Amino acid sequence: MKETSIDIKDLQLNALLEVTQAVNNNLPEDDLLKIYKFTLLADLKINKLALYTQQNEKWVCRVNFGTKNNLIGSELPKKYQELENKMGVTETSFDEFDSVFPVYHKSKLLAVVFIESDSKLGVQNRFLNALTNIILVAIENKRLARQQMEQEAYRRELEIAKKVQNFLFPKELPKIERLQIEAFYLPHHDVGGDYYDYIQIDENKFLACIADVSGKGVPAALLMSNFQASLRALVRQTKSLEEIVTELNHSTFVSGNAENFITFFAGIYDFKTKKLEYINCGHNEIILKHNDKIELLNDGTTVLGMFDPLPFIETKLLEGLDEFFLFTYTDGLTETFNEADEAFEFDRLVEIVKGDCPEDLSEFHNQILKALNDFKGAKPYHDDITMLSCRIQNK
Repeated sequence: MKETSIDIKDLQLNALLEVTQAVNNNLPEDDLLKIYKFTLLADLKINKLALYTQQNEKWVCRVNFGTKNNLIGSELPKKYQELENKMGVTETSFDEFDSVFPVYHKSKLLAVVFIESDSKLGVQNRFLNALTNIILVAIENKRLARQQMEQEAYRRELEIAKKVQNFLFPKELPKIERLQIEAFYLPHHDVGGDYYDYIQIDENKFLACIADVSGKGVPAALLMSNFQASLRALVRQTKSLEEIVTELNHSTFVSGNAENFITFFAGIYDFKTKKLEYINCGHNEIILKHNDKIELLNDGTTVLGMFDPLPFIETKLLEGLDEFFLFTYTDGLTETFNEADEAFEFDRLVEIVKGDCPEDLSEFHNQILKALNDFKGAKPYHDDITMLSCRIQNK
């Protein structure tokens, strides 16, 4: 019995109601596509269909029925990926269909639909286009909502990590006649993997340190927070730098799964004996300025967290240091690049340290930042930058 236009309109209305109800019920994407498929089979009398959408940067078939071969998962030929409204397009693998049309949301191509139907193409195709658009826009909105939720979750994680990281840094640094310490921290992202600290051990001794964890963002900040907690706990238990570093290496090895490592420099100064004991764990060359001479503090061990136990370890003791300047930093400083892809490098930094150091150490850091900004020009920073300066006047 031949279908009347009223019958066709009823079928289309039923299809529209069913699909709209499915969308309103917030069904999963796969369920929406199944309803779309069976609606076309049962209500719209489509003989053959292949629906292609973009997944993981590839156009693949998501819905298919009626064809000789199963097209699910097959890729869409490139000639169809930038379609305007065409009819009667045929291709070797697609000669079973009598029409093809694109489905857009605003200016974005959401899908390419191939069909073969006994019904007249004009009205039927317009309705099929509208029905497909409803389904795919709903799926696209789901994707955008999911992406927004993921971004919001990441933003909350970032806020937590940022608060955690703020607790890592000392709230106050000493600025008295015999001891001045100044720090500067510029994260590349909202949170980073750099860390510096000042720990008063007793009335005569203090520890100053700087560290840089491999990686960026939340994981780096969390690993560094564990590192800081371990360091502060260890300093209360022992004054031996070798013991401290050995335990820090073990805890970093365990928590970082030997996949992340930390470069670390720590020095303990004793005002009474005028001695500085230090250890450099794979960190940058640390600069000591004493009697207008430059000494590089490189002795120690390798990076922490890669080997357990450490392959070698050695602390170094410097004596007779009653007046000196210590400059520590992370590699984001010397590895800042200019527009010619040249690095700022260590030699430029040493030349600045060799010069006269202002009484206010924050002015000294500003001198370095100005030199750095002049050097890099319009090139952006690509890593965290941290500086910790220490001036001793122990007379």
